[in-house]
Amino acid sequence: MTDSNESQPQPEGVATPVAQTELPAEPVSTQPAEETAPVATEQPEQAEQTEGAAAESEPTRPVSTQPAEETAPAEDSTPTEETAAPAEDTTAAADTATADVPEPAAEADEAAAEPAEDTTTAEADEPAAEPAEAPRPSPASIPKPSAIPTPAALAKAVPHPPAAPAVPVITTDHSASAAFGRVDDNGTVFVRTKEGEKEVGSYPGATADEALTYFARKYDELYASAVLLEQRLSQPEVPSKDVAEALKVLTGQVAEAAVVGDLEALATKLDEIQSGVAAKRTVEQQHRAEARTAATAERERIVAEAESIAEQPESRIQWKQSGARMRELLDEWKAHQRSATRLDRDTETKLWQRFSAARNRFDKARRTHFAGLDASHAEAKGAKERLVAEAEKLSTSTDWAATAGAFKRLMDDWRRAGRASRTDDDRLWARFKAAQDAFFAAKDAVVAAEEEQYRGNLTVKEALLVEAEALLPVTDLERTKAQLRAIQDKWDAAGKVPRADMDRIEKAMRRVEQTVRDAEDKKWHSTNPEAAARAQGMVEQLERAVADLKDDLAKAEASGNANKVKKAKDALEARQAWLDQARAGVREFGG
Repeated sequence: MTDSNESQPQPEGVATPVAQTELPAEPVSTQPAEETAPVATEQPEQAEQTEGAAAESEPTRPVSTQPAEETAPAEDSTPTEETAAPAEDTTAAADTATADVPEPAAEADEAAAEPAEDTTTAEADEPAAEPAEAPRPSPASIPKPSAIPTPAALAKAVPHPPAAPAVPVITTDHSASAAFGRVDDNGTVFVRTKEGEKEVGSYPGATADEALTYFARKYDELYASAVLLEQRLSQPEVPSKDVAEALKVLTGQVAEAAVVGDLEALATKLDEIQSGVAAKRTVEQQHRAEARTAATAERERIVAEAESIAEQPESRIQWKQSGARMRELLDEWKAHQRSATRLDRDTETKLWQRFSAARNRFDKARRTHFAGLDASHAEAKGAKERLVAEAEKLSTSTDWAATAGAFKRLMDDWRRAGRASRTDDDRLWARFKAAQDAFFAAKDAVVAAEEEQYRGNLTVKEALLVEAEALLPVTDLERTKAQLRAIQDKWDAAGKVPRADMDRIEKAMRRVEQTVRDAEDKKWHSTNPEAAARAQGMVEQLERAVADLKDDLAKAEASGNANKVKKAKDALEARQAWLDQARAGVREFGG
């Protein structure tokens, strides 16, 4: 600690500001606004150049990135409670000795790179959540303290999709990293590497432990940034490109940082991240290739369906549905172009050419089809107009039978004429049907009047039908035939009956007549001399066969051959059955 009346000690290579009574100094700080600290020296050559410049120029106030009312006066080398960092600072907790360590003004660049919402400060607002102790890093290069990024600055350097916030591994115990350095008698800080010791810088006005702790803390922050980047690498939603860009920034900062710690471990960590980036890039490339293959297959499906629609036979194409489907396929193509994985130019060009050719073929076929359809519609329209004119002439005819036949012929011609346009077809059909309905309405009115007259004839015929049905069954054929002839004469004289009753009454009379004819045919067959002679001859022949079979049966029984006996009995039974049937037929003829 220095006396408050003495001027604040400045690091090597930094111009000494004027006394407090003339102009208060505002040291540059990379920490939150509540913390200020002296400047760490760079390499010796830079310190000598800076001292020369300070001797030649008038004392000036150093640049500060913090508000003037929040910075410490330049008259005390050791921060008091008003000038020291608050207890919430993540790098200087109140319960550690590093809380009172002043910081060099060389951190001005870092302060400019960090927004006020720095992760280290944000974490300090929650002192109860102590992060896990960082693994021990290894030395690599000798970066400048001004180039060291904080985890928050590194995370915000490259835009990336929102992900679960990873807690950077920052420790308040920097003794492990400080073990890799030493301070000589002149106050110069060195870091030990596998190649030997390297000079880091100096921290005037501070003890050896304070100087080592300061540079070790910078190393721990740098290593925490690498751990944070490694955590981002493990998040699937963070692309490898973002991690690679952040790694490039971090690698550059590591190369310029002046820190004390296990630089080999830090270099190994960066190499691991680089390998992880390469592996993740390979996986992403594989996924992109798979997505491109799937997108190509989907485009191929669209093209194949369009081609199948265009290649349909014209006679089988449903033009309305097919046209609508073609438009849907075009919309699907556009949607894939906007949202799906992009294809390479050659593949997309070839597929589009096929798709466009299929659409053009379909449109050409559709235009040709409808042009021919217009011609056929015109021809059908002319034919139907002629049929309508003829039907309208016949609508007033009273030649009911001939005109009804003519309308039937016109209807057949109408069906063969084909289809006109829907409007013309509906209009012409309305005229044709009106003419047809007018004729048949007039005919039905006349028929209705006639049928009313025929109802008396129906009463007469129903009475005659009762008389005819009383003749059945036929017992005396000649008498029945005479009575039926008289009834038939009266039937014909009665005249027509209503159309609705005609079929019923006529069928009933036909049944009676058919029964009488069947009785007459049966009698004729029973008195036919030729048939009777043929029946008698069959009986005599079967009688001789039966007699012979009886003799054969007797011989078989005498021989004792069971097989012959069985055959003789079967043959005799069959002939006897035939003989019985023949004798029944002879009896029908009266024999």
